[in-house]
Amino acid sequence: MKKIITLICIGCMALTILTGCGKKKESVFITNVEELNGKKIGVQEGTTGDIYATDIEGAELSRFKKAVDAAIDLKNGKIDAVILDEQPAKKIVENNKDLVILDEQFTSEDYAIAVAKGNEELLQSINATIARMKEEGSFKTFLDAYIPESGDPVKLEERPATNFADEIVMGTNAEFEPFEFRDGDKIVGFDIEMAHEISNDLQMNLKVEDMNFDSLINALSSGKVDMVLAGMTITDERKESVDFSDSYYTSNQVIIVRKTSNTKPEN
Repeated sequence: MKKIITLICIGCMALTILTGCGKKKESVFITNVEELNGKKIGVQEGTTGDIYATDIEGAELSRFKKAVDAAIDLKNGKIDAVILDEQPAKKIVENNKDLVILDEQFTSEDYAIAVAKGNEELLQSINATIARMKEEGSFKTFLDAYIPESGDPVKLEERPATNFADEIVMGTNAEFEPFEFRDGDKIVGFDIEMAHEISNDLQMNLKVEDMNFDSLINALSSGKVDMVLAGMTITDERKESVDFSDSYYTSNQVIIVRKTSNTKPEN
């Protein structure tokens, strides 16, 4: 009888432990920007989120080559928040229902196309293409295809292959949906459509080089690529190394957290 009672007690203790593990309580709560102080924050290396996060008091930064890897560590509790551009953040949250974007935005920023310092001819052509797209409506069409304000995305017609004598090389980081991302063996997105328009106006074939985001400016400076379209924000520091086109999109840096850490329990 004593042995039976002992076994029952051991079983109850094991069940209690397992139940407790399954209902682990959230110990970190982040409901606004100020509560990022002293927290573990994930960023994509070399991005403006990386730059801004360095100024957060007491923050412990983890840098990732891919934003999705930061999201995985957030889900697993290895970090407490991720700072990321708004549109890619929305895509991550759509695919991870246990994550949420805080209502409070971190900061706003302008995207532009980067070219090598002093390449005025290419810069003027890019700005002319941006202006044409906005005037004739193709810019809005691409927005509706990848970043619709409401409703389902508009399906674009497949582009015909080009056969020009020369080519222009675009550098990007295809981890930034909806601006550039992989769809099967193709790299697609809003920035890709813009690059096609630029190359067509120049009567050049477009070649896309995918690389880490923090390698893009060096690739441009070394001549490995001719232009960078990667949701790149205009900053004074980057202006020292590259020239920027007119801004084509205004975005926000936002904060992703676990849903469980977004609501503080009542006392």
